[in-house]
Amino acid sequence: MEITAEAVRDLREKTGAGIMDCKRALSQNNGDMEKAITYLREKGLAAAAKKASRVASEGLVSAYIHSGGKVGVLLEVNCETDFVAKTEGFLDLIRDISMHIAAMSPQYVRRAEVPAEVVEKEKEIFRVQAKESGKPDQVIVKMVDGKVEKFYKDICLLEQPFVKNPDVTIEKLVIEAIAKLGENITVRRFARYKVGEGIEKKTQDFAAEVAAAQA
Repeated sequence: MEITAEAVRDLREKTGAGIMDCKRALSQNNGDMEKAITYLREKGLAAAAKKASRVASEGLVSAYIHSGGKVGVLLEVNCETDFVAKTEGFLDLIRDISMHIAAMSPQYVRRAEVPAEVVEKEKEIFRVQAKESGKPDQVIVKMVDGKVEKFYKDICLLEQPFVKNPDVTIEKLVIEAIAKLGENITVRRFARYKVGEGIEKKTQDFAAEVAAAQA
């Protein structure tokens, strides 16, 4: 079928993809706009995965103050070039993640940062709870594993559902930004402040710098 310039323009506005990519997506999906959007997203996410190993040494440290001035967030997000760090898409991503941190109070960026002793302590609590159910040992193991997974999703920023769209995790939000901006993007660290409580949450390697800034 014929793909009109209007349809290509409409798809480009909705996805931010290039003109030729939009035309190809519509052609591959018989002009179906929704299928073309899905096609472009799948292609973009696949390309983003290939960029994940590239060095991201540029970026920004951003300060965000939540409504009412009761909660503040310092967030560092890295990308590959200073050019991308200044784009509207990158700045929007930082604002969205900062707002999410303020609202949802994660404790770590990713599960690899959670200390082993913290995980083991939670596992022990889950084991005691599971044993009280009277289930067989093999079932208890699965119950504990399931609760540990939920624990990670509750406290790790990248695994939390995005507060503005719970169908998307913060990790997927970043991956979509990688696909759109064409560079590897990494959330490095954050600190969350709350009035009356000082630094409420912070990633480990941010602690010394934040403390120095307060001195």
